[in-house]
Amino acid sequence: MTQDPAQKLMADDARSDWVRLETLLLLRWLAIMGQTVTVAIAAFFMGLRVELGLCFLAIGASVVSNLVAMAIFPRTHRLSDRDAMLTLLFDLTQLGFLLFLTGGLNNPFALLILAPVTISATALTLGSTLVLGAISIGMITTLAFYHVPLRSLDGSILEIPPLFLLGFWTAIVIGIVFLSGYARRVTKEAHSMSQALLATQMALAREQKLTDLGGVVAAAAHELGTPLATIKLVSSELVEELGDARSARDDLIEDAKLIRDQADRCRDILHSMGRAGKDDLQMRSAPFGEVLREAAEPHMGRGIDLLFDLSPHGVDTDSIPPIIYRKPEIIHGLRNLVQNAVDFARQTVWIEATWGQDDIRLRVIDDGAGFPPELLGRLGDPFLRRRNRPSHSPQRVGYEGMGLGLFIAKTLLERSGARVSFRNSSDPFLTPAEKGPKRGAVVEVTWPKQRICLTQMEIHAALGENKPFTL
Repeated sequence: MTQDPAQKLMADDARSDWVRLETLLLLRWLAIMGQTVTVAIAAFFMGLRVELGLCFLAIGASVVSNLVAMAIFPRTHRLSDRDAMLTLLFDLTQLGFLLFLTGGLNNPFALLILAPVTISATALTLGSTLVLGAISIGMITTLAFYHVPLRSLDGSILEIPPLFLLGFWTAIVIGIVFLSGYARRVTKEAHSMSQALLATQMALAREQKLTDLGGVVAAAAHELGTPLATIKLVSSELVEELGDARSARDDLIEDAKLIRDQADRCRDILHSMGRAGKDDLQMRSAPFGEVLREAAEPHMGRGIDLLFDLSPHGVDTDSIPPIIYRKPEIIHGLRNLVQNAVDFARQTVWIEATWGQDDIRLRVIDDGAGFPPELLGRLGDPFLRRRNRPSHSPQRVGYEGMGLGLFIAKTLLERSGARVSFRNSSDPFLTPAEKGPKRGAVVEVTWPKQRICLTQMEIHAALGENKPFTL
């Protein structure tokens, strides 16, 4: 089975080709300037004995690597995960060599060793981050024991007490672990949300195309109905007249011309629809019950009973279902909710809708096992990996999901002004007999009427203005 592109977006933790080479080169130029200024100040203004030749050799290696990269690759070149990891490894090694020449962990700039690992955590895969993290921890551990001491002009060694050295080493290790983990967690959630929103846009665009196609089909049936009926009538008359030898040929010619004109009209209609499409005014809105049935229609033949219950609530409420905007986000959002209920239902799904003076309410209930209690607070997020319950529906045996369907439904419905909530209809510790038939998951959707309902003026306008026609 071909995987849905929307689901594929969430299936992979693809972080390759995220980073442009120009970005890392810019950061390296900033590091080169900072290192040059720091070494110069330490040697010429603070009176420290620094191995200037070796220090500038390390800085020069960074300069040469930048110039070579700029000469070989275009500015827009994006690095693969492996190339980006090797680039950061070079920066880490160059920084470690400078720290080795300038006192090791006695140098307060040893804290900068956090930078390459943090960048890796935000842009590279987990494997690359673990490699760089392990190398950086091993590097600072080595620098704590092996380094060129910092000396003043009088020859005295500048170093911090062993206890403070241990504390500094511990702080850097904790910083590497905590900052990289924190940065990766935040970046991963932001990436997942971005991909899920992209999947939502894809779903909405697909639903919009289906809605537009439905409008074109309805317009075709409406526009072509009259000319085709005329062709049918005139052709029938021609058959009768051709069988009558006394028929006037002039009448046959006129009938033939009429058939030709009507055929031309059909051609023109199809041509205009193919060029720019048709906007059937009546496709923009529909009674709430019809929108519900349209959303549920693809899942009516899957062996699960769909029971509709539409009724008003409150006093002085019109018993006729309100007319709402027929928006693709509403249809697709409701369709996802019905699909989720059908997938996990045993036999029946209830779709209950009520409306009052100020709001419209919808409940989708199934008789399945319900939502796992430990996941109720997270439903609607695109980070769930599985329902954690065996499915009683043959369509979802061994199902593992990511919560993307509920996320798309919730996002699209909230875009239309709805409030969406998830709960279970009964206590999970009750027996099946005590739970009753509506024992499974419940999704509640509530809209303010002014957000999705047409006003009386809009209802009359949706019918369009009367236009003359000719026979």
